[in-house]
Amino acid sequence: MNPLWIAALFGLILIGMVVWILVQNAQDHKKDEALEAQMNELRRDLLTLATSNAQSSATMQTIAANVAARLEAVGAAIQQGAANSAEITSQITSQAQTAMSHELKNTRDQITEIQKQLGAVQESGHMMQEAASRLENVLGGTKSRGTFGEITLERLLEDCLPPSQFIQQYRFRSGEAADAVIHLRDKKLMAIDSKFPLNAFQRMETEGEEARKDFISAVKLHADSIAKKYIVPDEGTLELALMFVPSESVYYELLRCVDGKGMALDAYCRSKQIMAVSPNTLYAHLSVIAMGLRGMQIEANAKHLSANLAGLRKQVDQFRESFDKINTHLKNVNLSYAEADKRLDKASTSLDNLLDNRDAIGVVDERQGTLALPPANNAANKKSA
Repeated sequence: MNPLWIAALFGLILIGMVVWILVQNAQDHKKDEALEAQMNELRRDLLTLATSNAQSSATMQTIAANVAARLEAVGAAIQQGAANSAEITSQITSQAQTAMSHELKNTRDQITEIQKQLGAVQESGHMMQEAASRLENVLGGTKSRGTFGEITLERLLEDCLPPSQFIQQYRFRSGEAADAVIHLRDKKLMAIDSKFPLNAFQRMETEGEEARKDFISAVKLHADSIAKKYIVPDEGTLELALMFVPSESVYYELLRCVDGKGMALDAYCRSKQIMAVSPNTLYAHLSVIAMGLRGMQIEANAKHLSANLAGLRKQVDQFRESFDKINTHLKNVNLSYAEADKRLDKASTSLDNLLDNRDAIGVVDERQGTLALPPANNAANKKSA
């Protein structure tokens, strides 16, 4: 190989190595600058962190001081609260003692009031016993009980029915007198008896079942007697009568009782066409009867009104016939009037023509010395005028 070529090649290699070294130096310089920048930024971060640590230390010291101050305040408050708690406990205890003494006083007053009320109740009980005793004396006899029942029955009848619908002490042809009868439809009568067996009922509290048997027997006998005396269809009564028991307690016992055959006492009464009623149930029965009587009156009024309307309908029909006749006469008169009016017009026209002709005959034309005939349309002009 030529030495010149070798020298040239060697020179190129040296030049390339120099260039590479220069490039590497430039890159290292850039790396050093970047590293220096990073170091500077790290220094700034460290400085900022140090500053923040200093500020955090100051803040922590401030917070610690505040916490300590608050803890001291809380300790003082706890001490004050303990002192106040002792005082409050003392006040609560005092108030509780005062309230308890007040409640005890109220309780004593209430007990005293209750004792007074018990005394009043006892006194009322004595008065009720006396009233019951007086009532028992009043109802002791059969006549007194009958009078009591009749008065109660009379009040109920007066409250529910008009006076014309019932009669007291109604006497039948047999001579028996019912305490009251009610007038129903078609002149029917319903009898009411107001007696009741009180003696056996009063003995039931002391004698028990024996008195109950007597009570059942007395009610049966009374029902048989009412059926025999006051159910008289030949004299216009219903096949039913009412047995008025003017005591709710006696009526309740009557509903409860059963005879020796197991038949209820009220069922036995119904088998005899006798309806046992108390003041409350009789009031209900009378209210229904009053409603029925009002319905009957409304029905009678409706029939009377229907008859009057039928008569009015007949009168209207007669008036219609007369009106039609008058209408026919008026039509005939109207036709006659129209015909007469036409004839009058014709007669009037004829008369006007005659009058016009009469005047025309006497007209002379002085200037010519001859008769002057009237114009042909003279009569028509006068008629139109």
